[in-house]
Amino acid sequence: KKSECVSLRRDALSDLAVHFLSKLKIMAIKDVERDNVEFICKTIGCKPIASVDHFKPEMLGYADVVEEVPTGESKIIRVTGLASPSKTVTLLVKGSNKLVLEEADRSIHDALCVVRCLVKKGFLVAGGGAPEIEVSQKLMEHAHSLTGMEDFCFRAFAEALEVIPSTLAENVGLSPIATVTELRNRHAKGETSAGINVRKGIVTDIMDEHVVQPLLVSTSAFQLAAETVRSILKIDDIVYAQRT
Repeated sequence: KKSECVSLRRDALSDLAVHFLSKLKIMAIKDVERDNVEFICKTIGCKPIASVDHFKPEMLGYADVVEEVPTGESKIIRVTGLASPSKTVTLLVKGSNKLVLEEADRSIHDALCVVRCLVKKGFLVAGGGAPEIEVSQKLMEHAHSLTGMEDFCFRAFAEALEVIPSTLAENVGLSPIATVTELRNRHAKGETSAGINVRKGIVTDIMDEHVVQPLLVSTSAFQLAAETVRSILKIDDIVYAQRT
């Protein structure tokens, strides 16, 4: 179906309203989610209109073709030939079942998060648990120069960071204790990029395998962990609510 004018609405339309709009060659798209309305406005270059009185040329968007295209058992609305270059992208994901689609959606989301991290802070570090072990060793070395409660806090934080490479080793079927011990020894010798090679099941120079991750991922994890600990330490007491 093609039309000369398109109307997108968040609310439902009656059959009578759809009939008269169709006679005027106006395509009516109803039940559009709020997030989709914002996305469409950003794509086409239009603005949301709450009343007919607000229909002005500067509020409208322009496109060569808006058509309803069948895809599988459902239909989609395809907009082509925009008047101005769009800053948005639409990805159409197809799969044999819902499980495949959900997995593809998660993969795309993870990839977009990586791009977002690189845009915000354009630096990469070695993966495979290498950053956590390196920071853990530096914190442990600094703890040796401290005394009292500060020494205990630095040691506890350093030991907590080792949970990440330990979990990674366990997930790939390696011995967590042996793997973390080897990582400690390698980093103590100055091999700062030594990490867990998931494909080979051993500890190697992870940079040679081109396994990297955004710096923002590591720094955000460290920051959030520290903030969580501070929040817990501020709790003076716990009041248990009694069921009535």
